Amino acid sequence: MSGALEAGIRFFTRETEILDGLSVACGAGDRTETAMDGNVTEDSVFDLASVTKLFTGLCAMKMKEDGLLDFSRSVFSYDRRFRHLGEITVGQLMSFAVTIRTPVRLDACPGREAAREALFAAEGMAEQDQRAYSDIPAMILKYVMEAAGGESLADCVREMILRPAGMTETWAKVPDRRIGDCLSYDREHRIEKGKRILREGLRKGVPHDPKAALLQGDTGDLCGHAGLFSTRGDMIRFCRAVLQGKIVGEESLKEMAVNRTGRRREDGSYTQYLGMQCYVRHPEQYYSEIPVYMGRQAFGIGGFTGNHVSMDPERGLFTIFLGNRVRNRLTVLIPEDGKGLTDYGLRADGSGRFLWATGEVIPSSVQYVHQKDAHLHRAVMETLGLEEVPFHP
Repeated sequence: MSGALEAGIRFFTRETEILDGLSVACGAGDRTETAMDGNVTEDSVFDLASVTKLFTGLCAMKMKEDGLLDFSRSVFSYDRRFRHLGEITVGQLMSFAVTIRTPVRLDACPGREAAREALFAAEGMAEQDQRAYSDIPAMILKYVMEAAGGESLADCVREMILRPAGMTETWAKVPDRRIGDCLSYDREHRIEKGKRILREGLRKGVPHDPKAALLQGDTGDLCGHAGLFSTRGDMIRFCRAVLQGKIVGEESLKEMAVNRTGRRREDGSYTQYLGMQCYVRHPEQYYSEIPVYMGRQAFGIGGFTGNHVSMDPERGLFTIFLGNRVRNRLTVLIPEDGKGLTDYGLRADGSGRFLWATGEVIPSSVQYVHQKDAHLHRAVMETLGLEEVPFHP
């Protein structure tokens, strides 16, 4: 175990209690380093959350390679239930190039069928949102890919990724014998504009994401934007298989990592830098999901539950963080007008503890994503002997 990795992990699990547990792996070439702390074990099964999008994107790239999926064709031409999407193409979904909205919030629908119908009624907006990243494109891609390939998305992931990579511990439906190994993401606390929200009663093996919980539940009918569960060992196999060209070819990996949305605004700030269902390197590291030791061909993504995966095919690098920032944690704090995080008793970086109305003191994982560079990615750099890669858009 790397001392640097161990120290970086303990910042999250012990010093700040941002995470209930954290399991880390990183690799360069044939070398792999691992470490863990908190309520995790080698057998722990993690809810990958939005890291699922990386699997969806890779499957789409593989279907494109195999001639099964044409990125220039409209979504409607593959699945006519998406009657309001007009000429919006598969490629536009893959690259977050359009804003798509449903008539109602999917997680507010009374049941699975109502949520499906709301998704099928999605419409494209004339102007792109300032924040291009969205779950909706991957949710629609699920149905497009199923129509194009003639099999479920779960089967597509199994045949195109899990089997070639030798992954036997990754599922859309966790087998009963492994439910006990699933992390609990129960008792999530949120504060949104003064409103206190407690999500409790969440079952192990059901996606934490509310939309995936409603649409997928424990059926195994993979959503596309979230819904996969995996272990650290399998995620190492996943990264190595991708880097070794076992999933898609070199050109497809390069195509995934091309910036599709990032640009500089008139005020000097930047929009999000996104590739094909993934993040790519951002000019301002504070906003970058890709670490400083990876370059222009790197891609990756994070998951709300406390996960991160990034890969740099050019340098043969990968980094995996699998954590739990949800269980009995304050995950979201949207301050009331005129207030900041410190007005709620937290530190400016979002860490600290919050006194809930019941008198319970809750550790905060608010803005956890911005802590990773200093306390985990720096540890990876030290462990693997890496240096920063200069990046200019």
